Amino acid sequence: MSAPLTAQPAMSRRSFIAASLASGAAITFEAQIALAAGPGIPEAAVLNAFIRIAADNTVIIGAKNPEIGQGIKTMLPMLLADELDVAWEQVQIEQTDANDKIYGPQVAGGSNATPVNWLPARQAGAAARAMLVGAAAAQWGVDAASLKTSAGRVIDSAGGRSATYASLAKAAAAQPAPELAKVALKKPDQFHIIGTPRKGVDTPKIVRGEPLFGIDTRLPGLLHAAIVKCPLIGGTLASHDDAAVKASPGVMAVVPISSGQCAAGKQDAVAIVGTSWWAVQKLREKLVVQWDTAAQQGFSTELYAKKAAEALGKAAEATLFKAGDADAALSRAAKVITADYSYPFLAHATLEPQNCTALWHAGGTLEFWAPSQNPAAGRKDVAAMMGIAPDAITIHMTRIGGGFGRRLMNDYMVMAAQAAKALPGRPVKLLFDRTDDLRNDYYRPAGWHRFTAGLDAAGALVAFKDHFVTFGAGGKPLRAADMPASEFPASVVPDTHLTQSFLTTNLTTGWLRAPTSNAMAFVYQGFMDEVAEAAGTDLPALMLRTLGAPRDLPTERPTVVFSTARARAVIERVVALAGWTGQPSAVPGKGRGFGFYFSHRGYFAEVVDVTVADGVVKVDKVWIAGDIGSQIINPLNAEHQAQGAAIDGLAQALVWQPVVQKAGAVQTVTFSDFPLLRMDAKPAEIAISWVKSDYPPTGLGEPTLPPVIPAVANAIRAATGKRLRALPLQLS
Repeated sequence: MSAPLTAQPAMSRRSFIAASLASGAAITFEAQIALAAGPGIPEAAVLNAFIRIAADNTVIIGAKNPEIGQGIKTMLPMLLADELDVAWEQVQIEQTDANDKIYGPQVAGGSNATPVNWLPARQAGAAARAMLVGAAAAQWGVDAASLKTSAGRVIDSAGGRSATYASLAKAAAAQPAPELAKVALKKPDQFHIIGTPRKGVDTPKIVRGEPLFGIDTRLPGLLHAAIVKCPLIGGTLASHDDAAVKASPGVMAVVPISSGQCAAGKQDAVAIVGTSWWAVQKLREKLVVQWDTAAQQGFSTELYAKKAAEALGKAAEATLFKAGDADAALSRAAKVITADYSYPFLAHATLEPQNCTALWHAGGTLEFWAPSQNPAAGRKDVAAMMGIAPDAITIHMTRIGGGFGRRLMNDYMVMAAQAAKALPGRPVKLLFDRTDDLRNDYYRPAGWHRFTAGLDAAGALVAFKDHFVTFGAGGKPLRAADMPASEFPASVVPDTHLTQSFLTTNLTTGWLRAPTSNAMAFVYQGFMDEVAEAAGTDLPALMLRTLGAPRDLPTERPTVVFSTARARAVIERVVALAGWTGQPSAVPGKGRGFGFYFSHRGYFAEVVDVTVADGVVKVDKVWIAGDIGSQIINPLNAEHQAQGAAIDGLAQALVWQPVVQKAGAVQTVTFSDFPLLRMDAKPAEIAISWVKSDYPPTGLGEPTLPPVIPAVANAIRAATGKRLRALPLQLS
């Protein structure tokens, strides 16, 4: 047996490739690559990609990032395999454990996996290939430059001989490690795996119903935990009577715990642990609990709307971005347009509810089986809560049945750890039911915008203002409640003023797929459609005019710029793809809308056709043009990601209902309150066209989502004449 990919050898932090024989049957290449600091990448982070070559020439490649359906478990090994120069049919893929000291950043969020790993993963594969070639050259007494590789073999064409990677593995271990920055990488026309459609490596197992997800975890002696949590987020446990629960058959422990959503040193939940989850969740009714919720009583959906209206009627609390003098420019404008837009709190509603299995070992160490998008953050949170060293925690990453940002927060890990500590040596699986999940989310924050724009006599946009009312504390927005200061068109309109004011809430906030962008695309592109209408043109034309000459504009992220040329290219492509004329449909109730957005390094323009009948909106077709750089690594998965993100955006636009709060407590508790998009509501067709550009490849999990939301709203306007300025889009 070869060494498992979850092994955690100690290594220095220099950039090198070390090869060592793994018990005779296989060789393990441990590629350690220092990454440059950048957005979302810790400074001096290290990526370790493990490659094992078995005796039968099978290549086992470790997938280091969490898999939530975005296809990363297939895509990252594709990069390694192509540069290693093996056939895809030779490859087996294993999920690694979570250990950022060995593997570097292991996060599923922000569509960062592709830009972070595009070069390092390829370099790791190429370096391993170079060592194998070097071993063959030494064995045959020839120049390494004269040798070629193909399908896991080193080939000496002149000598008429070849050798499998497996036969060279032991000798390769003695080869000097190449400098990763200088290792030769393939040119794009040499790729044979990158750029080809590959099915997800887990798909057959998912279809067969094999246990891959966190909720599927089964271990010897497994116990189950259900929680009774304060219905008001931030409330704490005052007292509890657990006598009736403890007297029930199968109950092993009743443990007061903290989710991390309340004050330090307090508890806001009680875990009931027993031999059956169904039994312990039913026993929650017998637990007598008193909560301290005085500080959380005053919050409600109705109050937020009232306070937001009051804030919009006053001067803003802070300036986010200012260029020129917007008020003076508006006073000179030929036309002034103003409108208010809003969007609600949203839950994530993952199909796999939050869960985690934890095992507290007698020596004071913890072991997890966790469906986490950000296991490193979970390790940190658990270590702080339990008072143990982060290195005392082992995290096995399971496949995730829906994340969308919810599983970037690790409250389920923190709670499972506390429950497990009460029963050392027995694994404890903590599982939320649907009500637990919806009531204890990290919600996408609501927001309100008052826009004002000025046009000159020629219809050019010359002034722009936005007063943004969001949620914050201490003069700063809460997590995911912010807005970029470079929000388009701020960077291209000479006189612009973006301001913000803050409301308070007891709700915990967090990132929802395409965070910030999913809201900002709707309000900004919806209002820009109004501006285009006032200018006597359509939105694509106004966008192209406002973007101006091709140039790069700065953003909040030092390494990311906004290219007006790339934006123009996707707009022009989707207009051509959809046959956009800018003219209204001759068929009553039919309308066409447009939306553009730049987010997560991706440029996307989309056109949506709708039919509106009896107040019901049906999306007929979506056209998408996207620029995510020079290479589509896995075209099959890219198509699926773009389609899925667009459908997700349609759900946010038309189906998802606001999370309702009264007297501090969330009232949204089932899928009846928070319905999901049904299969029969999806468009008949989603057409996708990729615009290749001379930039490194970027991620795709999120940037397709934002523009479809305003495109639907603008299509409804075209179909009905009604302008909808609040989500969800409802005609009655």
